Amino acid sequence: MNSARTVLVVGGGAAGNAITVLLRRAGLDVDLIEAKDDWNATAGSGITLQGNALRVLRELGVWKQVEASGYGFGSVGITAPDGTVLHAQEDIRSGGDDLPATVGMQRPRLQRILIDAVRASGARVRLGVKATTFDQDHGGVTVRFTDGSEGRYDLVVAADGLGSATRAAIGITAKPEPTGMAIWRAAAPRPEGLVRTDLAYGGPAHIAGYCPTGATTLYAYVVETNRDRASIPPETYADEMRRLASAYGGFWPEITEHITDPAQVNYTWFDRMLVEGSWHRGRVVLIGDAAHCCPPTLAQGAALSLEDAWVLAQMLTATEDWDNALLQAYYERRVARVRPVVEASVQIGQWQLDGVRDADVPGLMGSTMTMLRELP
Repeated sequence: MNSARTVLVVGGGAAGNAITVLLRRAGLDVDLIEAKDDWNATAGSGITLQGNALRVLRELGVWKQVEASGYGFGSVGITAPDGTVLHAQEDIRSGGDDLPATVGMQRPRLQRILIDAVRASGARVRLGVKATTFDQDHGGVTVRFTDGSEGRYDLVVAADGLGSATRAAIGITAKPEPTGMAIWRAAAPRPEGLVRTDLAYGGPAHIAGYCPTGATTLYAYVVETNRDRASIPPETYADEMRRLASAYGGFWPEITEHITDPAQVNYTWFDRMLVEGSWHRGRVVLIGDAAHCCPPTLAQGAALSLEDAWVLAQMLTATEDWDNALLQAYYERRVARVRPVVEASVQIGQWQLDGVRDADVPGLMGSTMTMLRELP
């Protein structure tokens, strides 16, 4: 591979950080721009990382830091709203038997680990900068930036998330669509004895669950039918989440008493999107949430994004021919894997939204996660 090849990565989330590290390891010349001045280093409460996400993090060389910073576990429980465990099963090790089935961790901690990896890779990073135009020809892409500068690249990787401005700029019209559900999230201390994710279906919320994120921490979430965001004043966020969570038993009373600061509670609608046909136009290619998103009912958003980065990096570094055929092959390889995950994630949510109590949620979860044991 010619080390003079140049790549611009737009967006410094999980997918953008991951592909930056992988391409730099192969000797490519990589610039990364991120719109947020703080590189999103403090945003979010917690994240659930399934084994297929852990597999990519190991390839990035950060698995030991993730393992030390998070909380690994190997089972999932289904409970009644009062906390009674109805069913517990071993979780599928979708990253292979040498990795935990699941690791929960604080999302800001994961972001800091990835930021450190990007910095160590030697990539050039500019924060608080966006791309404004992409002028393409047969040789590459000339990009102009909000700081008045411009750069010339062999390839642009758009990892700028669900609302990707790059996606729109290159003429891909797909947009995320709400599924009808919304999620409240908050971090809290982890009660003694809480050692895995438990999910309660039913009660005042469609789903109530939690995930341990460290020795003393967790993040909790409740899912309801979405409401107009404007109808919920931000100063009431803690009250709203506590109202929903207070109806649940088991560990929930101890969790709920710590949901007091509205600034620490996040409210987000569930969305779905899958760009069809191709994920590129010329030498600009989408990865991660810019190309697809699904509700977090299977906890696969970050995992699929990390897989995109891994697969595209492998394909780019295996050949000198960065042509339409290569980028179309990347799409076809990934969409075959992403589509069933998006569809399963949406279906699980729809069952809850419709109140289908005899739905085989564990079965659909299990079959989808079994598929993900295969390499992406």
